Amino acid sequence: MPKQPSPATPPTAGGAAPSAADSGVAALTYEQARDELVSVVGRLESGAATLEESLALWERGEALAARCQQWLDGARDRLAAARGASGDAAGAGPSGDVVASRGDAGDEPDGFDGQDDR
Repeated sequence: MPKQPSPATPPTAGGAAPSAADSGVAALTYEQARDELVSVVGRLESGAATLEESLALWERGEALAARCQQWLDGARDRLAAARGASGDAAGAGPSGDVVASRGDAGDEPDGFDGQDDR
């Protein structure tokens, strides 16, 4: 019988248990994670950290970058959902039939709304 993963240590990316570097990352906003990531990168680039400190910083940076990516993916999904919802409703009349909006008839150049913008 295959060994089941322990429910007390949920797997993270790569299947490893969460490390100290992941501590508190899930609670960070995008801006907080990004700002801390910038700081971590600066500390790594300075070269002043020991090997052990550099490894811990690298792991923290990986966790922060993953958190930023989660926020960006979530934002992308929300935008896609909003566009899909507005795209489904746009142009539909009360009966659900698609209604041509002004400018869709092709008799006006793109970007021309018929208004004098002077």
